[in-house]
Amino acid sequence: MSEDTQNRGMDYNSNREFLTIPEYGRNVQKLIKHAKTIEDKEFRQAFIERIVSLMQQMHPQNGNLEDYREKLWKHVFKIADYELDVDPPGGEKPTREESDRRPDGIPYPVVEAKYRHYGHNVQQLIKKALSMPEGPKREGFTQAIASYMKLAYKTWNKEHYVSDEIVKADIVSLSNGELHIAEDKNINLLTNSNRKRKRPTNNSGGGGGHKRGRGGYRRKK
Repeated sequence: MSEDTQNRGMDYNSNREFLTIPEYGRNVQKLIKHAKTIEDKEFRQAFIERIVSLMQQMHPQNGNLEDYREKLWKHVFKIADYELDVDPPGGEKPTREESDRRPDGIPYPVVEAKYRHYGHNVQQLIKKALSMPEGPKREGFTQAIASYMKLAYKTWNKEHYVSDEIVKADIVSLSNGELHIAEDKNINLLTNSNRKRKRPTNNSGGGGGHKRGRGGYRRKK
């Protein structure tokens, strides 16, 4: 900071101490740092518990969460750089190693990653078909899966065309060669059912025929 700035009494955030968790503000951090200097353990404990209550009041929308207060205690220890001699609820003090630990990544199934354009439900349907005994019922179910796959592909990839041959080949690949659909089998069951014919509308005008009145049908004179 320049001498001119110091003379004017200006204080910029860039010149202040780094905020460990900015959401609680600088004053909370100062209070926690001050708590580390309190020699009386009982008074230090009560002082920190009041700070935790203050932090909770700053975010009342989270007050009903069961683990929220436990989270606040973890934040207190983190702001104190884990150099705070107080007893959190439960008695187990948070550690730096616990804070730095990252959860293990969840591996994405390789097969599902390759065919994710069909959606996760297809994987479950394939497993269901494989658990069924061979026969007409299993063949019909496999045909319905293929129809669903084509409908899903057309729904989410409208700019791309997918042929029946591609869908049938993907069924074989997804099932590790255990499910097959004959070449002459139709897999447009779902797409065809969506094409509903429009009902013809009755014309009130025109020549002879029947007109519908309140009491039902009456012949037009």
